[in-house]
Amino acid sequence: MAVSTDLNPSSVADNGIWVFGYGSLIWKPPISYEDKVVGYVKNYVRRFWQHSTDHRGTPEAPGRVVTLVPHAEWKTMDDYHDHKDDDVCWGVAFKIPGTDVETTRAYLDHREKNGYTVHTVDVYRPNEEEPAVRNALVYIGTTDNEAFVGGAPVDDIAQQIYESYGPSGWNAEYLLNLAHALREIAPESRDDHVFELEHKVKAIIERNEQADSKLEKI
Repeated sequence: MAVSTDLNPSSVADNGIWVFGYGSLIWKPPISYEDKVVGYVKNYVRRFWQHSTDHRGTPEAPGRVVTLVPHAEWKTMDDYHDHKDDDVCWGVAFKIPGTDVETTRAYLDHREKNGYTVHTVDVYRPNEEEPAVRNALVYIGTTDNEAFVGGAPVDDIAQQIYESYGPSGWNAEYLLNLAHALREIAPESRDDHVFELEHKVKAIIERNEQADSKLEKI
């Protein structure tokens, strides 16, 4: 993975850029794109380990959103478990035309401002050894950024997601949209972290709806 800060203006004008989305960009893509590739990046896991104080939570009550954790770092964490699919992360790469790169980068920089930095990754399609997209830009909240909160018991994360709201809406909506989008774009994807949280949050929603229903009858 390489950190990307500057782009060659002439190259961008001719060719545009690719941006890889693994969270909300999957179902809420950049404003302008001319092509997209469904695929995965290697040697990362997707985790709800990034606090959100600007979109799905507030500074007083942060929500949780996804970031990418390098497999090498993940192996040192309590959450680690070994499975052949655990070092790939599915998402969508979007091709931004050269004429729209400046405005799209400004839009994404603002959207991903809460602790995220820009890096580059290669994006692969299933059963292909060569990347379908090379050097796509990706926004990652690295483990040393101030909004990185790390792991916690899954029930605690689910409860925090259920309870959190921010300027962009309910944190649970973000999780449920992501889980749905992953099944739509890549039914073969194995993302136990996301799908377990989805199951837990849906259970909390159902319990609270049942409780509300009982209260209405009193």
